[in-house]
Amino acid sequence: MDKSRALALFLAVARAGSFSRAASDAGITPQAMSKAVKQLEAELGVRLLHRTTRKLSLTDEGARLFELADPGLRLLDDALGQVQQSRQAEAGLVRITAPPSVATHVLVPLIAEFQAEYPQTHFDLVLEDQFTDLIESRIDVGFRSGNAPERNVVARHLGNVPMSICAAPAYLARHGTPDSLEALLRQHRCTGFRHPKTGRTMPWELMVDGELVFQNVTSVFSCDDVATEHAAVLSGVGIGQLLDFTIAADLAAGRLVRLLPELASARPGLYMYYAQRTQIPLRVRRFIDFVIAAADPKRAAAGTA
Repeated sequence: MDKSRALALFLAVARAGSFSRAASDAGITPQAMSKAVKQLEAELGVRLLHRTTRKLSLTDEGARLFELADPGLRLLDDALGQVQQSRQAEAGLVRITAPPSVATHVLVPLIAEFQAEYPQTHFDLVLEDQFTDLIESRIDVGFRSGNAPERNVVARHLGNVPMSICAAPAYLARHGTPDSLEALLRQHRCTGFRHPKTGRTMPWELMVDGELVFQNVTSVFSCDDVATEHAAVLSGVGIGQLLDFTIAADLAAGRLVRLLPELASARPGLYMYYAQRTQIPLRVRRFIDFVIAAADPKRAAAGTA
């Protein structure tokens, strides 16, 4: 029995939580994958996996083996990758997760620029509004707006995300233009963003007399998708508070009008995060450095990333 191969296949099954998924990734049949794990169990004299028709889980011995062996195998894989030729290191897939709004307006242009320099690097983008477990989902780099990720990841603050109160000219023609926060709250129709995980409509974040205020706003329209709320404001449904990077083109073209700019907030941050690993594939490291340089060229040049 090839112990190294059997161990690698066991680790793949443990990561995937499925024989069929791990077998597909390895390019072998589920039967061959199961046979290799059974041979490893026989060789070690312990059971590594609990198998049922509906669930696959690690035994205590299996969990211990995974804890000891997985970091070592990952280090070995990374070490082998580092000695490849530069062009070979560029080739491969980088898996990213981000909210749809960040992906559309921030990441897609960055990826286009990056691939112009490194065409052999390919990207798989997973769109999710909630925080993504990088290890479980096999993600290399994540992006989020709002608060910094608090889990066991390396988080890089790329900048703050200004938000503006805005409306379509058609709405203002029908309902007038508010000249104060009080007038907006009392006389106007507003839209809201509903948190996709909690279902709670989020308060607007406003700067009032130099202080950040979380203002609950009665919404005539709310949804849990940034692009849909954006579309509603463009259609004249109501006044909304939207992320500046999503509305820049509409403001420039006159499709939206910025209102009460003195209330604009820039508290939410844009963050990039990735797993705490001593070795990162070169293509992933290059993309991380590229994003940091794009966000803050001076900091990247100083080597503080």
